[in-house]
Amino acid sequence: MVVASIAVLGLITAGVLNHFKIGPFSDKGAPVNFGQDQAAGSGGQAGGANGAQAAPDSKVLMPTGPAAEFKNTDTLGDGTQIAVTTLEGKKSGFTGKVWVWAPKAYKDPKFKDHGFPVLIALPGGPGFPDNYWMGTNLKLQSSISKWYAEGKSKPFLLAMPVLNPKNNGTYWDGSDIPGQPKMGTWLTEDVPDLMKANFRTIKSRDGWAFMGSSSGGFAGMKAVLKHPDKFKAAIASGPDFFPDSPLWKGHTKERDENDPKLLAKDLIARKGPDVYLAFQYGTKEDPITINGVKNFVKEYGQGPVHTSVKEIPGGKHDAYTYVPSMGQGPIQFISEQLSDPIPAS
Repeated sequence: MVVASIAVLGLITAGVLNHFKIGPFSDKGAPVNFGQDQAAGSGGQAGGANGAQAAPDSKVLMPTGPAAEFKNTDTLGDGTQIAVTTLEGKKSGFTGKVWVWAPKAYKDPKFKDHGFPVLIALPGGPGFPDNYWMGTNLKLQSSISKWYAEGKSKPFLLAMPVLNPKNNGTYWDGSDIPGQPKMGTWLTEDVPDLMKANFRTIKSRDGWAFMGSSSGGFAGMKAVLKHPDKFKAAIASGPDFFPDSPLWKGHTKERDENDPKLLAKDLIARKGPDVYLAFQYGTKEDPITINGVKNFVKEYGQGPVHTSVKEIPGGKHDAYTYVPSMGQGPIQFISEQLSDPIPAS
């Protein structure tokens, strides 16, 4: 009886230690496989579950490979994992960290060969060396699962890259500033390529969106307006509205090519394609931010630029304010425009 009791106590202790990620029972740092398979043959697509292939005319892109090396950084209560990899951006030339997460539905047998929509989540602040959405304290991942269960959200795959190449008080505006690391290319090409290499995704822009707060809200909104052929929607929480990095000095033309207002004006003049921008701000935010949202929507929320605005009573300029509010309108607004998981054939 004593031996049995000790054994049971040991199992309970192990479970508790694992829950709190303590000592040898922690799964942090352990390899994570999201079901990605190696590419089949030279230049071919990887298969889905059981090696299934997508038809040439399929709307789904099976993992193209090569598989990235993901390491666990956190495990949610439902068993899903947040993992990190170091991505060497082939198109930008920038190397940085990207955290990823797949909802429980991604491994559900009924979705075994389905492509899933991707949400690229950008932080505010320095955005380096971490992306604060990768932690469980803000509850972004668990909220997406909850919203999906409530019929408010798509079951998004999350990509959470670093926003800036370093933390020295300077912002790169999520852009390719001449002579600087190409952070615009990193966010809009290299990070999506990582997701395509390792997950079942959707080929069209109906499966791609951004979300972000503060400077990350600016970068995500700007990415959609600049590349409406690749991305369809964004949630911008307390965003900036002007590319104000001091690194733009001497590069007015390039700066203007990354100005959301000028991009929206051009998109309206071209009459599309349609994009969907969900804004939110707290009533306790700086008037510059509040008026920035109101003025942008008034001036540019027309034609192909579809907007919604969520005002958060008593809300401040922080992620703890923004996540709960996303479930009260913004996540529905963009989800209505994005694709459900699509079968490969």
